[in-house]
Amino acid sequence: MAMMIKGQLQQDWLEKEIENGDFKRMESTFRNWVTPDGSVGPGGKAGFKAEADRYHLYISHACPWAHRTAIFRKLKKLESIISLSVVEPDMLDQGWFFSDDKDSPYREHIYGFKYVHQLYTMADPEFTGQITVPVLWDKQLQTIVNNESSEIIRMLNSAFQQHTDVSMDYYPTEHHADIDRINDLVYENINNGVYRCGFATSQDAYEKAFKNLFDALEQIELLLSQQRYLTGEAITEADLRLFTTLIRFDAVYVGHFKCNLKRIVDYPNLWNFVKELYSQAGIAETIDFDYIKRHYYYSHTSINPTQIVPLGPELDFSSNHDRNRFKK
Repeated sequence: MAMMIKGQLQQDWLEKEIENGDFKRMESTFRNWVTPDGSVGPGGKAGFKAEADRYHLYISHACPWAHRTAIFRKLKKLESIISLSVVEPDMLDQGWFFSDDKDSPYREHIYGFKYVHQLYTMADPEFTGQITVPVLWDKQLQTIVNNESSEIIRMLNSAFQQHTDVSMDYYPTEHHADIDRINDLVYENINNGVYRCGFATSQDAYEKAFKNLFDALEQIELLLSQQRYLTGEAITEADLRLFTTLIRFDAVYVGHFKCNLKRIVDYPNLWNFVKELYSQAGIAETIDFDYIKRHYYYSHTSINPTQIVPLGPELDFSSNHDRNRFKK
């Protein structure tokens, strides 16, 4: 991954996020909100109205944060409303990049840019921060609306209701407190926990992150032994935010990030939970395991200097799950 300081590209992004051997993720920078009428959302400034063909989403199929937004775009049937570009799986010296081949599925569709960092400097020539995906881009104002996935999924969930016939609310008011509580546990210890294991540069930092990760997985395993989803009887954003880490866990995080105490297939409830979400209409279409493994094992040369991409493991997410036992 690359970062910029006052519009100048830097390559030492990981060093900026290590503190006493512990990986500390930087905060996202662009925090405006799309709202139904263009009024100010929970943060940012006014003027970003939900309109068809105004916004463009940039993602990587490898990134679990970007994957969240791809899932919400699919589940809310916004593919014809919000256009999409996908970066190449590799992330090299200049960060995320696009193909030069006009027939490639990994090209930049609006400006023909080669690098994601070009979007950031177009939005802010003096930009300082990480060059991350997802990016929600406003084609009308030619700027980044938001690059924080947790906020983008809430916009996709609620701001574009007049443009979709999907009424499902993945952040229902009556469950806000429970969803936020689960999100805090999962983000700190699982979503980001696997990265804190993988990018740790001291044994103590690794072991602390490792313990917190598997303690949290045990908590979620127990919770899912008692109810179908993380907050009860319906899928919410909390389930989908957890899913994007779990679906990568056995193929990548167990080996590449040294998260090897247990695999997800070793947790009966977590494994069946993942298989159920995988079976939801449209979700499997957002997953490309060859792309995912290529990105992690090839791009993270500080962890895997040989850049050899493993062929396994065999995982059958399409096999039957047992979560129907919770049906009343």
